[in-house]
Amino acid sequence: MTISTRGAAKAPAVLVLEDGRAFRGRAYGAVGETFGEAVFSTGMTGYQETLTDPSYHRQVVVMTAPHVGNTGVNDEDPESKQIWVAGYVVRDPARVPSNWRSRRSLDEELVSQGVVGISGIDTRALTRHLRERGAMRVGIFSGNAIADEGTLLARVRQAPEMNGADLSAEVATKETYVVPAIGTKKFTVAAIDLGIKGMTPHRMAERGIEVHVLPATATLEEVYAVKPDGVFFSNGPGDPSTADHPVSVMQGVLERRTPLFGICFGNQILGRALGFGTYKLKYGHRGINQPVQDRSTGKVEVTAHNHGFAVDAPLDKVSDTAYGRAEVSHVCLNDQVVEGLQLLDRPAFSVQYHPEAAAGPHDAAYLFDRFVSLMEDQRA
Repeated sequence: MTISTRGAAKAPAVLVLEDGRAFRGRAYGAVGETFGEAVFSTGMTGYQETLTDPSYHRQVVVMTAPHVGNTGVNDEDPESKQIWVAGYVVRDPARVPSNWRSRRSLDEELVSQGVVGISGIDTRALTRHLRERGAMRVGIFSGNAIADEGTLLARVRQAPEMNGADLSAEVATKETYVVPAIGTKKFTVAAIDLGIKGMTPHRMAERGIEVHVLPATATLEEVYAVKPDGVFFSNGPGDPSTADHPVSVMQGVLERRTPLFGICFGNQILGRALGFGTYKLKYGHRGINQPVQDRSTGKVEVTAHNHGFAVDAPLDKVSDTAYGRAEVSHVCLNDQVVEGLQLLDRPAFSVQYHPEAAAGPHDAAYLFDRFVSLMEDQRA
């Protein structure tokens, strides 16, 4: 990526997909060039959470909502210490932010962090194209980075694909840190950071959990050195088929029968640990309006998603695994994709979506209580 932080308001920009389709607009954020996987997000709010979610590492996010940035940027809502998206695509950026918590405009934040974006293009047409053709590599070029489309297309096709990408260690913490329990401490949880969002340990801390956040490279011995009552595997970017180390650690946790909870990438890790495969979705699930059914209760939740891969597990039967019986606990009602797993003979479960979603919806917040219940039962 090469960037400049000047002249974004006037610089022309072009977005080039790997299948050759191009869209021309204006630079938004930093001026320069960037590459990634083109994906779309259906959220109408919560763009700060999206931008700072480590799961979006190496992805160029297309916002389907036409008007973006009207609440500006504050210092309270980021999910991590930086913006992780590789590029940002909006149709109609707000000229002036209007919110009492706003400290600066979204454009200023993108410029300051060197995030190359494009505005003024038909994001509806781009979204429909990605729905029909699938997520694909893309480049955004602005200012002096613009060349003839043939040259730009060749550069896009040289960019790495998301299949086979091992990215969790690139976004995870390098050192262990502790998020203290709010109020009386009830439990200790070891959280494996594969790209964890800041709201996740906060949701646990609200329930009296002291969370020890460990690097993605943490060993089983390092996990149990904190004497955990439960172990958590976080969300994160990349292809789960590359995550052999987290899978091995999780299998060790399952062998010890320690209560276990996984979110998003953590769900895919559990799938692999149980012997199921994973596969890449055509265009993934992203946004804050995805309907998921909890099959144990029949309740339908409106949920927040960000995943391009899914677990290949049977929906119509209980499966025998090396750790006892397992079943699909949640399913997406749009396309029947597996959205959750649970073991019937050990205290372990996971979901593919984001119950901690700070921008909402909060229909699935009960899953943290379910994790607490597993730890209470184990202690009893």
